[in-house]
Parts: sequence; structure tokens; C-alpha cells
Amino acid sequence: MTSQDIFPFRVGSGYDVHRLVEGRELWLCGLRLDHTHGLLGHSDADVAIHALCDALLGAAALRDIGYHFPDTDPAFNGADSKRLLAAVRDLLAGEGWSIGNVDVTVMAEAPKLKPHIEDMRRCLAEVMGIPAGCVSVKATTTEGLGFTGRREGIAAQATALIFRTPQDSKS
Repeated sequence: MTSQDIFPFRVGSGYDVHRLVEGRELWLCGLRLDHTHGLLGHSDADVAIHALCDALLGAAALRDIGYHFPDTDPAFNGADSKRLLAAVRDLLAGEGWSIGNVDVTVMAEAPKLKPHIEDMRRCLAEVMGIPAGCVSVKATTTEGLGFTGRREGIAAQATALIFRTPQDSKS
């Protein structure tokens, strides 16, 4: 008997940080947002999706985003992080896991994310193939404290619940 037989549900957490710089687009939760700065990274640097990928991969004990999509691989240079999330979704499915629900928190002083939250939820839900009601996106500031408070970067954390995909009774 394996842990997968005993525990049909798993929870994972993820965390990511990217530096804000001039001359880059800002992508968060799969949406391009108007802002004076963007996030620096090998891909589009969508810090929220990266944290979410790590939460999903961690729940399935499948290592982390850097293992699957290394920043040394030119194939991921400028990559749309929605593509990475879709690949993680497919990897989970191939291992017999389905995504239950996810919770993402973005820590940033600016831009204000409240007007974009519902679109972010819908975007992430569409990529993962789950209802938007199973996707939570929250935003908070750090009250001027730390690197996010100084507007040097944006951080995100995520939690994900996955469950064993029910097997077809005919197999």
C-alpha cells in the first residue's frame, strides 16, 4: 500500500519572488497589467503562477517549477507562464491527480489588484480546467515594509488541494 492509496487528497504550498524593473511587462495570474515596471525573470516572470505551479507540484511530490522548467533552458526564455501552468496540470493528470481548489495571495504595493481579481480567477481557472469558484486570488500590501513595501519586487504564495482522479469502473 502506498501513500497514494491511503491519502487520496494532498495539499501543497508554493512561494515565489521576482524583482520589479523598468522595461518589462507586468504579468500576474495570467493577465498583463498596466504598470510602470514589470517583473524580471527568464519567462514572463508571473510570480503568482510560479507560486501556484510550485504548490501543485509540491502537493503531488513532483519537485518544483525550477526542476521542470529551468531558467537555463532557452525553450522557456520569455515563456508565457500560463503555458507552464498548463504543463503542470497535464503532468498531474498523467500521474492520476486532479486539481481541487487553489488559493493565491499576491503581495505588492502597486498596482492595485482589486479591479483585476475576478479576471485573474477566471484566467487561472480556465488554464487549470476547474471552476472559477475553486480559485481564490487575494492581494495584500506589506504596509511599506520589506522589499515589497519598497516596491523592489512582488511576492506570491499559493496553496493547492489535489485529489486522486476517480478511475473508470470499466478499467
